[in-house]
Amino acid sequence: MRTLASFIFTSLDGFYEGPNGEIDWANVDAEFNEFAVRQLDEADTLCFGRATYEHMAAYWPTEQAMANDPAITSRMNDKEKLVFSTTLTDASWSGTTVVRGEASERLPTIKAAAGGELLVLGSAHLTANLAQAGLLDELRVMVCPIVLGQGRSLFEDLKERVSLNLLRVRRFESGNLVLTYRPSGVTPDALAPSSGMSTGIGDH
Repeated sequence: MRTLASFIFTSLDGFYEGPNGEIDWANVDAEFNEFAVRQLDEADTLCFGRATYEHMAAYWPTEQAMANDPAITSRMNDKEKLVFSTTLTDASWSGTTVVRGEASERLPTIKAAAGGELLVLGSAHLTANLAQAGLLDELRVMVCPIVLGQGRSLFEDLKERVSLNLLRVRRFESGNLVLTYRPSGVTPDALAPSSGMSTGIGDH
């Protein structure tokens, strides 16, 4: 059984983007980039909702991305990718497969197939749906030391409470904190062993 993790940024007051969709407040430095590279190396396949996928696909294949973040860019472009959408019909970013229909209905089959970790990146709506459906094995939240006051809440799409068990905390020199949770009901035996992510760099 493949494991399914999600990684996302939030502000201290729980917003993953500002009121106008801003994400320029995230702390990204050399320490974060090292963390991001290791997280990507741990993952077998990247997963996105449609909106996040379209933002990612517009940036990572560009020359600007390669100039700014060569190590992350090469991994983002080379990884296998799944985009879950009920409306998207075509995806041009290399290695992408469009998975039509509801993610909560399609992912059990995907998780049951052979392969390594499935990693959702920056897709709040998808993350909330998967957590609600009991499909998420790990939730990795990077809390940035900033208060936005308003914006879009990470779990605004939840319809019921989801209890979480705190597994690990990592503090960055920038003030970022990565909080790694396991949703209640997911047993340790159900999770595949993780390499460095669970012990070395504080993890995602």
